[in-house]
Amino acid sequence: MTNTTTEINADFSRRVVLETGSLPWIASPQPGVERRMLDRIGGEVARATSIVRYAPQSRFTPHAHELGEEFLVLEGVFSDEAGDYPAGTYVRNPPGSRHAPFTGPGCTILVKLRQMGTNPVPRVVVGTAEFQHRPAAAVARLPLFEKPGEEVVSLVNLAPGAGLPATGDGGEEILVLDGVIEDGLGRHRKGTWIRNPIGARRPLASPEGALFWQKWVRRFV
Repeated sequence: MTNTTTEINADFSRRVVLETGSLPWIASPQPGVERRMLDRIGGEVARATSIVRYAPQSRFTPHAHELGEEFLVLEGVFSDEAGDYPAGTYVRNPPGSRHAPFTGPGCTILVKLRQMGTNPVPRVVVGTAEFQHRPAAAVARLPLFEKPGEEVVSLVNLAPGAGLPATGDGGEEILVLDGVIEDGLGRHRKGTWIRNPIGARRPLASPEGALFWQKWVRRFV
């Protein structure tokens, strides 16, 4: 198997907006596992952000995450030796961790690979299903992970008519999980992934209400 370098949205000084539902599914080396690639630098071992779909009863071979792994389960149930992660579960597997993921019913996840550096950090598992299904009171935020001054990951629920200012000077990623958000450059519906470069974060509004995953970083690793 070749391991040629693939570059997809590899210029982190540029804004990227993708309607992920319109992207093609690309087969992985494992039967039943497909990917929609959002950004990528590398071959099969890559710094990558992807939407990954596992068919029912599929699995991936055991592998290590030298620079960590971060994922949010969007649909179904994702599993490994440590347990089952139903839709809404957020997980950070630290640098050097190893697992053999699989699924019974099938699942779809947002996953980020090789973006944590090499310093040891605790494993994080957060269930968000209850937060996702409760009505928003103007702006509701569920913290998922924070490294002060370096990275903040949250789920944000905006009530109809609510908004958020553009605070902080870092970069930002957003995946719209439900509803519609507006940022002055367009309306972005469920399934849209946005990457704003360093210093280009924008105020957000949602006339109809919205739920989204948001990641602020001081710099893109």
